[in-house]
Amino acid sequence: MNNLEMQRYSRQIQLPQVGEMGQNTLLKSSVLIIGLGGLGSPAALYLAAAGVGHLVICDYDRVELSNLQRQILHTTDQIGETKASSALHRLTAQNPDIQITALDYLLDDEMLEKQVSLADVVLDCSDNFPTRFAINRACVKAKKPLVSGAAIRFEAQIAVFDPRQSLSPCYECIYKDIGGEGDTCSRLGIFAPLTGVIGSLQAAETLKLLLNIGETLCGKLLIMDALTMEIRTLKVPKDTVCPTCS
Repeated sequence: MNNLEMQRYSRQIQLPQVGEMGQNTLLKSSVLIIGLGGLGSPAALYLAAAGVGHLVICDYDRVELSNLQRQILHTTDQIGETKASSALHRLTAQNPDIQITALDYLLDDEMLEKQVSLADVVLDCSDNFPTRFAINRACVKAKKPLVSGAAIRFEAQIAVFDPRQSLSPCYECIYKDIGGEGDTCSRLGIFAPLTGVIGSLQAAETLKLLLNIGETLCGKLLIMDALTMEIRTLKVPKDTVCPTCS
């Protein structure tokens, strides 16, 4: 690291669990973020600020006025731009010293598998079940850890699925793929700060995975109710007959 990098990440380097060695690990890491909305916005901002060396950001949607209530990567003057392009501008301003690759098109299965295979950790910040199941299958196939978050109305959840660990469940161990998009924020609404909390937790779990520190949410499901501020953590076993990971 040069002097400017030492200064930028100094508060993080002071942590004994990180140090210079850990910061160098982050600078050499690559993270794939799929979805740059309410969850992807805070996750991407914190990972860029923390000095993850290469962020691959993927979203083919365009910024709309209704997004701005919670999707803090984007601003009013970027309405109409692709979210990937808008996010690239904001993240580059946040940290111009890291590499950011913006993908503003829909990834088919082959392209998704390629991007997942190149990443050290994958974040699922999408908003529909078909995408979540596709990301999960690609992560299981490539044996890449997946940090999955979701939020609707006042409820949210986050989990880590790590196929490198034999006892880790995958996303489909919890949610069966029965087809359909599922409920969306456009139909049911969303409490904006909740997406900030879960997206930030996704960033935290990602950094822990990259640094191999602490205890992650692998094998657990954290559920949050923002109305009552009740947080529960449930143990989630591996499904021995899961069609994806077993």
